[in-house]
Amino acid sequence: METNPEKGNDAFGQVEKVPLKGIRKAIATAMMNSLQKSAQTTLFDSADVTEFLAFREQEKEKYRKKGIHVTVTPYFIKAIVEALKKHPSANASVDDEKQEIILKKYYNVGVAVDTPSGLMVPVLKDADKKSIEQIAKDVAELGEKAKSRKLSLADFKGGTFTLSNLGAIGSTYATPILNYPEAAILVTGKVSDKAVVRDGKIVARKILPLSFTFDHRVLDGAEGARFLAELKMALETIENLKEIIQ
Repeated sequence: METNPEKGNDAFGQVEKVPLKGIRKAIATAMMNSLQKSAQTTLFDSADVTEFLAFREQEKEKYRKKGIHVTVTPYFIKAIVEALKKHPSANASVDDEKQEIILKKYYNVGVAVDTPSGLMVPVLKDADKKSIEQIAKDVAELGEKAKSRKLSLADFKGGTFTLSNLGAIGSTYATPILNYPEAAILVTGKVSDKAVVRDGKIVARKILPLSFTFDHRVLDGAEGARFLAELKMALETIENLKEIIQ
């Protein structure tokens, strides 16, 4: 963002005029292009991640001994990839010129990074072939490169799906805009303690908000809902999650 905006006045009071240029202009252009070229809709759901977070705490200590900081993001990525394998329409793009839906057989997950210069989405390549440990290392490296403006053009290429984690900022739900030409994007929100009913009793559980935007030209609402259901199953069932991350 411009650090020395032009100060002035409009008809109602004082204003600052910030030139729309650089990364901010590139983001604006990409967002408008995405909205103009795709039929976007968003589904909202939530996952009970109580057991998942307890499991992750156990895992975190194991990786800490290796000097590796593992956040929830690598687990989210592995769960996403598993859901994409069963719902390939979410791992796709549209070739507007040829009027074809391109189903990708590889899994490159873009990871949104908030930087002082604006939002950047470097791409984690071959997420399906990497361990939790390797994903953690790669995501951390991409994040550092993004914040220090050291990403190469290749780091932005080849994405098939995008993940944006707004939980650390404190947000819950969102209506994310597709990273066009990708057909889908997922936003994870802030985990909160919620009162829910389990076996007829009201108990406190840790609930993760999920916001899933997809291109309605590629996925119907029912298929989008099935993708979210698959993702929830992976996050809520520890046996499934352990199998996925092996």
